[in-house]
Amino acid sequence: MTDEFDVAEWVAEAHRRIEPHVRRTYLEYSPTYSEMSGANVYFKCENLQHTGSFKLRGAINKCLSLSQTQRLKGVVAASTGNHGKAVAYAAKRLAGTAIVFVPENSEPSKVAAIRKLGAEVRIAGVDCVETERAAREFADQNGAVYVSPYNDPFTIAGQGTIGLELCEQLDQIDAVYASMGGAGLVTGISGYVKSRFPNCQVIGCSPENSKVMIDSLHAGRLLDLPSQETLSDGTAGGVEEGSITFSLCQRLVDRCVSVSEQEIRDSLLKFLELQSMLIEGAAAVAIASLMKTRESVQNKNVVVVLCGANIGIEKLAKVLHSSDPAKIK
Repeated sequence: MTDEFDVAEWVAEAHRRIEPHVRRTYLEYSPTYSEMSGANVYFKCENLQHTGSFKLRGAINKCLSLSQTQRLKGVVAASTGNHGKAVAYAAKRLAGTAIVFVPENSEPSKVAAIRKLGAEVRIAGVDCVETERAAREFADQNGAVYVSPYNDPFTIAGQGTIGLELCEQLDQIDAVYASMGGAGLVTGISGYVKSRFPNCQVIGCSPENSKVMIDSLHAGRLLDLPSQETLSDGTAGGVEEGSITFSLCQRLVDRCVSVSEQEIRDSLLKFLELQSMLIEGAAAVAIASLMKTRESVQNKNVVVVLCGANIGIEKLAKVLHSSDPAKIK
């Protein structure tokens, strides 16, 4: 499948399809982070996207590819929060229905937000892979369409429209840092950006507590690994067996960086202080990764994708008041 999947072509088509339904988010130059890192740092503000994250792009592209009959019959998704919100929003906007499966440890505020957007929520499994398996089985048994958070060309292409926007917003892109769980975001962006800037370095960023894709790339095959608690709940969990994003990562991601919970927490707090804008843990992972590897991007034009802003009030309060990130759950 990936040999036939021209990411840049699919992204261009996705852009035409979803443009009326998503925000073209700001690309904001940061003098402060540029001085701190030695690079020319730009933030792609997907934290300001509808539903508070980049996930809407992939979800609505997939839903728009379906017939009205399929939408009315209902779509099914599995999510820790952001993808679920995106699917619920897309279904509601396109006059369809949605059922979202969530793992047992999902952040309550994100689950409540999914319900508020009109989707039915079902709890299944303790890990993203288990939840995805339950959702797929339900979809197969009921003749519904499963909307994957990453393992689908339409999802990847929709998320990759961020890359298309970047190429229209910046004359030269030398590096892109993006958080990586299932890797739909980073491969979609890379597939388009590299078609315009072949020498651009694309860096996949993960928390040390949940870096299944990074470990799998090192091993040369997808691994079934456990994940520990992380502030970056948007990237947490395993990667579905046979995911097309694995071979895309091998081809399109230049290097990977993992960061500790302390680095994520510190980056989140520093960003809130310096930029006066809300982000979630997964976005802080990309910022922390930039600062950890800043020596490699001196004087380069660097984009950091702020993938989302959906952090619960209780978790944010704990981040603000706890010096031990391991205690933040």
